[in-house]
This record gives sequence, C-alpha cells and structure tokens, in this order.
Amino acid sequence: MELRPQPRQEMFLSTSADIAIYGGAAGGGKTWALLVEPLRHIKNKNFGAVIFRRTIPEITHEGGLWDEAGKIYPLIGAHQNQNARQFTFQDKSRITFSHMQHETDKESWKSAQIPLIEFDQLETFTETQFFYMFSRNRSMNGVRPYIRASCNPEPGWLADFLAWWIGDDGYAIPERSGIIRWMIRENDITYWGDTFEGLQARHPNSTPKSVTFILSTVYDNQILLEKDPGYLANLQALPFIDRERLLGDQKRGGNWSIKPAAGNVFNQAWFGIVDAVPAGGQELRFWDLAATERKMKGNDPDSTASCKGKIVDGIVYILDVTNDQIDPAATDNHMKNTASQDGIETAIRFEREGGASGKRDARYIISMLAGYDVRGVAPEKDKITRAKPLAAQALAGNVKLLRAAWNKPFLVQLHGQPDMDHDDMMDAASGMYNDLCKQKDKRKATQHQGY
Repeated sequence: MELRPQPRQEMFLSTSADIAIYGGAAGGGKTWALLVEPLRHIKNKNFGAVIFRRTIPEITHEGGLWDEAGKIYPLIGAHQNQNARQFTFQDKSRITFSHMQHETDKESWKSAQIPLIEFDQLETFTETQFFYMFSRNRSMNGVRPYIRASCNPEPGWLADFLAWWIGDDGYAIPERSGIIRWMIRENDITYWGDTFEGLQARHPNSTPKSVTFILSTVYDNQILLEKDPGYLANLQALPFIDRERLLGDQKRGGNWSIKPAAGNVFNQAWFGIVDAVPAGGQELRFWDLAATERKMKGNDPDSTASCKGKIVDGIVYILDVTNDQIDPAATDNHMKNTASQDGIETAIRFEREGGASGKRDARYIISMLAGYDVRGVAPEKDKITRAKPLAAQALAGNVKLLRAAWNKPFLVQLHGQPDMDHDDMMDAASGMYNDLCKQKDKRKATQHQGY
C-alpha cells in the first residue's frame, strides 16, 4: 500500500531538524503525520518509538491515536497488543503509546533509550517533562535520535519556546514556518542561534540542537474538508477563545496569546433582546446558591442567582434572571416564591455542593420544593469551561433575552468574565443551558431506542 502525505504533512515528514513541532491549529492532519513518521524505520529490528499523550484516555478515546494507528499499522503487517498499547512489526521494530499524566511519571523512563520520541498535543505537557525526555532520546541502533511533536496554540511555556515563529499579535508567521534554528539549554534557560557554529561559539560547553516549527491549519487538510465538510463549520461554531485558538486566521492558524478576558468569554454584542418569546420548549430555572448575607460595607459575598430559560427551534431564550445577596432563610422563601410564580411546569435545578453537607442540603431543598421537578446538579470542570457551550451559542447569535430590568446587570457580569469578581448569574445561566441540553440528549436517546 502507499501512504501519501499532503503538502504540509510532507514538509513536516521531510525536515532534518532534531526537534520538529507541527501544528498551530485544529484539523491540520497532525495525528496522521505523527503516526506515519516512525514507519520509515520499521525495517530496523532494534528500532523503537514512543508516542506520548498526557493521559491514557486521550490515547484510547474514540478516533484517537490508538484508533488511527489501528487503521494504518495492521495494513503493513503490524501486530497490536492493546494491553501494552504497542504495535510490533514483522522485523520486530516497535511503536509504543504511553502517557505522562503526572509530573513524576517522567521518572519511570530513567533507563530508557528511545531513538524517536513523539508528543501528541505538546502544549498539554509540562516544560520539565519535555526537556527531561531529551535525556532518554538516544540510540544504539543506527537511527539518529530525534523528537517530533504536534500542538495546538495555548499561552504558556510552549508559546514562549516557539516565540521566534510567532508574531507579536499571537499568530504564526507563515514565512518562518519550517525554518530551522538552533538551541541549547543551560540551567533551565534556552539560548537560540541562527547557526550551529555561532551558537556553539557562544556556549562552547554545550552542543546545539536544531529546532523547527511547521504551521498547519484545517485549510491545509483538503482530504478532511472533502470527507467531512461540516468540520470547518464545527470549528467556526466554537466559543470565541477556542475558535481563535483552534481555527484562527486562515493563513496564520490559531492565536497563541489569547486567553479568557473581559469580552472574550461572553460579549454583550452577541445577545439579542426580544419583547416576546415563542410558545413551546421545556422551561427550566437553575439556581446558583450562596450561603452568606451581605452584612457590612466592604464585604461583598457571592449572590444567590437564578436563570430561567428554554430552547425553541435551536434558539436559547433567557426569560428571567434573579441576583440577590440574602441569607439562607430568606433564600428558602425566595426559592419557594419563585417556584410558585414559575408554575409546576418549570423544572428546577440547583448546583449541589460536594461532600456530606452538600448531600444534606440537596435533600432539604428537594423536600422543601416537593411537588416540583427539582434536582441538584454536581458541577463538572471549572466555571469558564461550563460556560463555553452557552458562549458558543451566544457568539452564533442563538441566545435571546426577554426584555426586562435584569438585562443590563446580567450582560455586564457576563461580559466581564473572568475578570469581574462575581460570576453567579453566569453560573446560573450556563447551568440552565447545560441541563436543558442534557434533557434534550436523553429524549433523543429514548427516541432512538424506540420508547
């Protein structure tokens, strides 16, 4: 069989650099290129390569490294051992998939000699993990030791390491893609030079290594765009920050500098204001509960906030938002009164704290609101991550607010995330939307099962 790379993949596969880092956006064919790179050495019976992801689930999840390797390697005679996460070829060469979830996991490779080390999504690894593995990158089988990696943009040590290839605005400089530079590490500091000789003259006790960064974007992967034309639309529909990182500019790829800041997570301009909402859709109110009353000037605790909304024909309608600094007793009455006003048709959800006290409080609230569809929801991941699905819909113009006095303070708080001190209304809104989506997914699953 013939494995033929696309032009940008060929650029990565043909570089002579000791360290080549490939990517800078989603969908550029990075995983395929990493999997193909070791195949040039499989006739060498003493050859072995290790491909790292940060965690084991990232190796084995649907469509991940292991699945993609299983489509390629058996076609050229490889035998797979899923327990060892290893492929062995006819001449006894090996490609192993491993992880470094914890910082100390790098220590387990102390005695290893690995001629080819690859990192998939290098930005997810720590700087010390990456440079420690240089000491394991050695060979006694005739293959010159080298390192290959893929990456997506993210502020941090990797962005600093690749700074020469990235412009001041955070986007890659296409004209520098594939250009080789030289580096050495001394006392955890990286020194750069344009030539081997010039850098070694300045640091005579160290041996320079060659490094390059090769830019790729989804627009370089024509095979993907032809087979899955909807993938580009998926990237375009991402929340603003993720879209800037994973799609970014068509020629320059994703932005390495962008991070959550006011106006980036949510932007006031993304929301529409309407005077009426259409009929239909399950209404749900989500509560983000605070435990303390504002007692004195200068003490600014979190508020008890709630958000009521529904989804009709793909549009998220936010019908009401409350935000009050009240004590627990007043909160109980507030929740009961609000439930009575909303009516029994409106589902009620609230963020459930962890531990025994959280379970006890949840039982109390459910008992207090007996007769309503009420349930506590354990938070998953961090607040900004939980807000991203709603932010993506807002960016696409799919979130409308029913005109009311709460509109302005609600929009001001969302626009100010994550820099603003309080995020209670954002938490309530994202909880509302995420729970409605879960209900929708459950209904679809039930319909597919024929119930």
